[in-house]
Amino acid sequence: SSHEHKLNFKKSKEVCLSYIQDAMLQKQWKRAAEFLTFYIESLEKDFSTEYMGPSEMIWRIGTEILCRHSHSSMKEFNSFIEQMKTLGVKRYLKVCLEHAFHLLCNGLIDEAYQNLSLAESWRFGEQTAVQDKEMKLIQAYRGLLDYYRWSKQKNILLEHGQDGFEDLSVEQEMHNCFRKAAVNLKEIIKIPGVWDLFVKCYVDLLEFYGDHNEARQVLNEYAYNSKFPANPNAHVYLYQFMKRHGESKKSLISALKILHDIVPSHELMIDFNTMLQKSKKRKKRRLGLEVIFAALDYAGWKENVKAWSCLARQVKQIV
Repeated sequence: SSHEHKLNFKKSKEVCLSYIQDAMLQKQWKRAAEFLTFYIESLEKDFSTEYMGPSEMIWRIGTEILCRHSHSSMKEFNSFIEQMKTLGVKRYLKVCLEHAFHLLCNGLIDEAYQNLSLAESWRFGEQTAVQDKEMKLIQAYRGLLDYYRWSKQKNILLEHGQDGFEDLSVEQEMHNCFRKAAVNLKEIIKIPGVWDLFVKCYVDLLEFYGDHNEARQVLNEYAYNSKFPANPNAHVYLYQFMKRHGESKKSLISALKILHDIVPSHELMIDFNTMLQKSKKRKKRRLGLEVIFAALDYAGWKENVKAWSCLARQVKQIV
C-alpha cells in the first residue's frame, strides 16, 4: 500500500543517511559519495504522491564530499553546485556564495567574480528579509573582488610610474574598480556586525584618494557604535589610522586604553606601555606598569623579550 511504501522509503532513507554520516566521520569520501548517489537516486525514483524535493542536507553533504574527495574535479563540483542552484530558490544565493568561495579557494578569481555578478542580477518573486541580507553579502564580496582588481591596477601604476596613454588607461580602470568597490563595501559595513576585511579595504580606498575624514568616520563608527559587537580589531584599525596620520599622543593613548580594557594581552600593549612610560605624569607611568604586568600574566608573553625589556626599563625608572 501507499502508506507502507512511505514508511519503507522513510526507513531506507534514514538508514542511508546514517551510512553517509558514518562514512564522512571516518573520512571515507568515496564510500560517502556512493551512498549519497544512492540516496539521491532513491529520491528520484520515489513514486509516492508526496513530493520529496532535494533538501539543504543534500547540498551540504554533497559539497563536503566533493571538497574532500581526492578524485573530484572542479568540473564535477561546478556541475553539482549548478544543480543545487536550480533546485532551491530559497537557498539560491547561499549556494552562489559558497560556489564563489570554492572558486576563490582554487584561485579562480575571475570565475568567482562572474558567479557573484550573476547572483547579484538574480531575481525571483518578492525578496525575503533573509534573501536581502544574503544579497548584500553577495554584493559585498563582489566589492572585495573589485578592491582586489583596484589593488592590482594600483601596483601596476606604482611600479611603472608615468607612462602616458598606458598610464591613463590603468588609472581609468582603477577608478572604475574603486567606484564599484566603494559602493558595495560602504553598504555592508553599515549593518551591525564584524566586517574587518571589508572595513580595511574600504579605508584603504578612501585613504588612497585622500578622503581621510570619511575614513576616520568609518573607523570611529566601527569602533564606537554600540549597535556593533565588541571587536578589538576595530580599535586596532582606528589606532593604526591615527598613528599613520600623526594624531596626538593623547588620542593614541585613549585608543589603546580602550583596547587594553578589552584585550590586555594584545601585542600593541608594548606600544601602550612605551607611551605611558614616557609620560611626565606619575599616574600614567603607573598605568604603564599595570599594563605590562597584566600582559606578562598571559602565557604567550612569558618569553616576550620586548615585554621584559619594558618592565626592566620601568623598574630602573622607579629605582
